[in-house]
Amino acid sequence: MAEYSAFSLLKNALNGNRDWKQAWRKPDPKPSYEVIVVGGGGHGLATAYYLAREHGIANVAVLEKGWLGSGNVGRNTTAVRSNYLLPQNSRFYEHSMKLWENLSHELNYNVMFSQRGCLNLAHTPGQLDDYARRGNAMRHEGIDAELMTPAQIERLVPGLDMSASARFPIIGGLMQRRAGTARHDAVAWGYARAADRRGVDIIENCEVTGFLRDGDRVVGVTTTRGEIRASKVAVAVAGHTGHVMKLAGIERLPIESHVLQAFVSESLKPFLHTVITFGMGHFYASQSDKGGLIYGGDLDGYNSYAQRGSLPVMEDVMSEMLALFPSLARVRVLRSWGGVCDMSMDGSPIITTGPLPGMYLNAGWCYGGFKATPASGWCFAHTIARDEPHEFNAAFTLDRFHRGILIDDKGQGSTPRLH
Repeated sequence: MAEYSAFSLLKNALNGNRDWKQAWRKPDPKPSYEVIVVGGGGHGLATAYYLAREHGIANVAVLEKGWLGSGNVGRNTTAVRSNYLLPQNSRFYEHSMKLWENLSHELNYNVMFSQRGCLNLAHTPGQLDDYARRGNAMRHEGIDAELMTPAQIERLVPGLDMSASARFPIIGGLMQRRAGTARHDAVAWGYARAADRRGVDIIENCEVTGFLRDGDRVVGVTTTRGEIRASKVAVAVAGHTGHVMKLAGIERLPIESHVLQAFVSESLKPFLHTVITFGMGHFYASQSDKGGLIYGGDLDGYNSYAQRGSLPVMEDVMSEMLALFPSLARVRVLRSWGGVCDMSMDGSPIITTGPLPGMYLNAGWCYGGFKATPASGWCFAHTIARDEPHEFNAAFTLDRFHRGILIDDKGQGSTPRLH
């Protein structure tokens, strides 16, 4: 498996890079598999990898309607953290964090995971008290957390407006130092290559157009490349969950699809050495290794499957950035992009068996899909292989919405667009 190493880099540099193996095969679909995973994003690829690695199920096909990584896994702001309040979420995302910490070594592929920390800025005494509560809950679960003073924050991020006359004065913050960022494309490529090496078929340009049924049971899919049968069919298509599940006759789910924009600026000298979030609005930012600022904010606020955003949200995001960093007013934005988020009613994910026999569902990731990639795949693979959830995803079922046991970490109620 150790195809990428200092030795192989030197060897291929000397022979004109002629002997690198293809990262993953381009197979034609077989008539049947043990498991079909619909969706070739981060969660689908991770699921296939862990099915093969953890459960010995390698007769798996990952079906992607476009090219690998063309969805949300390549359209996000790359932040990774586990600073959640409720135990169901904090335990799940901390499991993900632990997988992130060893992921490059495990995949033999550099996903460029950088534990530069994540700092949530507080602007009122009440907000700082709320952060203290969250930090104590995190530490109770064995997760690192610390409160920072304004002086400490100023030393860490000297570009922030720390003056008393700032529009939103900064009075402290909550820091998780093990948090950070990862290269989103490398995550997709690393999981794809590792799954392929274990025998998984990754089939691109293969859109699912329907589901094959034997009575109530799902026994395969119809695609633009023909029928493919399987004992188990798993759906992990993020913002397109509603559309794909409708093909199976599931008309209503507790999710909505919204566009979430992200932006990158021109390259600047390094000055932002952590991930920061704005406490008086929805804004988050980090600086890439190439110097560009990567940042985002709220959803666009309307239901859409379009991978593009709107000018009002762009203006709102820029105004929040300038409230924190007035000196960036003349920095140019190079580009923006949009991902389609599947916003659940309570802001927490769905990783479950059903809703039909032979079907498994991974959805409802809201803003947290990228950081959850390793744990999502790990838990979804366990659920598929054993037909029951792992303790880390036992609470993330569909029936919680019927039973009224929502996992509402933000405390905003059943309003998807706010989560």
